[in-house]
Amino acid sequence: MAFNLIPKEEKFFELFEAQASHNVAAAKVFREMALKWTRDTAPFDRLRDIEHEADMTCHEIYDKLNRTFVTPFDREDIRELAGELDTVVDLIESVGQRMYLYQIDKSTEDLVRLTDILWQCTETVRKAVAELKNPQKSRRVFDYCIEVNRLENAGDQAQGAAIGRLFQGKPDPLEVMKWKEIYETVEQAIDKCEDVAHTLETILVKQA
Repeated sequence: MAFNLIPKEEKFFELFEAQASHNVAAAKVFREMALKWTRDTAPFDRLRDIEHEADMTCHEIYDKLNRTFVTPFDREDIRELAGELDTVVDLIESVGQRMYLYQIDKSTEDLVRLTDILWQCTETVRKAVAELKNPQKSRRVFDYCIEVNRLENAGDQAQGAAIGRLFQGKPDPLEVMKWKEIYETVEQAIDKCEDVAHTLETILVKQA
């Protein structure tokens, strides 16, 4: 009777996909908030719940990493990928909470544009992560990563234009400070999606 002494590690890929799905869910909620701004606590509570779920998934990955002898790819890459995916949700939840605490009373077209780019980034990352378990589809993962890089460039341009508009006319300095931080934090979340893409590319290169 044959025994398989090497554990199957499909669970890592399942957990990464769960993390990527948390990112999409958070970005979608935040995008909807930007489109239809309200100070009702429900969407903020939903963001907090998603962030909590994402933390649990991240901790599960770290715990599994500590208890697993054979991993699907390098341990440092597993830890880095998990941390970067978790940070995306953290940033989205953080900017949502700041908007509530800053008593923002309305959204802006610039915020809608940035949240749309962020949502596209998280969705593209989700697609890339979903194909990570299929070595024969590495080219597709690279293509998704290229698209994330393109979206990050679009995010940089959108953020620059948004901050530029803050200083038009005679703006309220306090409002400028609030919105500048909001726009920059959304862009940080977009940047973190690009970091995920770079990590995925590194993993694929090592496996080639």
